[in-house]
Amino acid sequence: MKKIAMICTMVLFMLGFTGINAQSKSAKFEKDKTEIGNMLDGFNAAAAKADFNAYFNYFADESTFIGTDATEVWDKKAFMVWAKPHFDKKKTWNFTSLKRNIYFSKDGKLAWFDELLDTQMKICRGSGVVEKINGSWKVKQYVLSVTVPNDVVDKVVAEKTAIEDVLIQQLKK
Repeated sequence: MKKIAMICTMVLFMLGFTGINAQSKSAKFEKDKTEIGNMLDGFNAAAAKADFNAYFNYFADESTFIGTDATEVWDKKAFMVWAKPHFDKKKTWNFTSLKRNIYFSKDGKLAWFDELLDTQMKICRGSGVVEKINGSWKVKQYVLSVTVPNDVVDKVVAEKTAIEDVLIQQLKK
């Protein structure tokens, strides 16, 4: 009987330890989720205020921005060159998150997100990968997509066909 009681105590102890460990991991991710959410809100606010330095400080040195046009794939330096005139003229973008999801790698070193954004283009989707670098979350890749309601996809495809057929042919070469 003592053996059974001792085994039950050990099992309960191990289950309790596992639960505490899972709770601490979950709590850590909740803290990081808040940090990432705040970082993304600051990232969007810096663009809205046309604060060039603040905006680009949210990007990792080695990062990629993928825009809504099929030709828009830039590393950080090229994106800075493209964006600078817009920031200088204070003609930037104003995105506000409507709904955001954040997910983590098992080790918690990387996270990825997707969010619906209220923009001048109506609802867009921002998605990307962030990495914790020197204690701060930085954007490694950002993808901006224009959402297209299913009811109007055929109209949108018809509108962009002439432009994108040329690009498709160029890309196939």
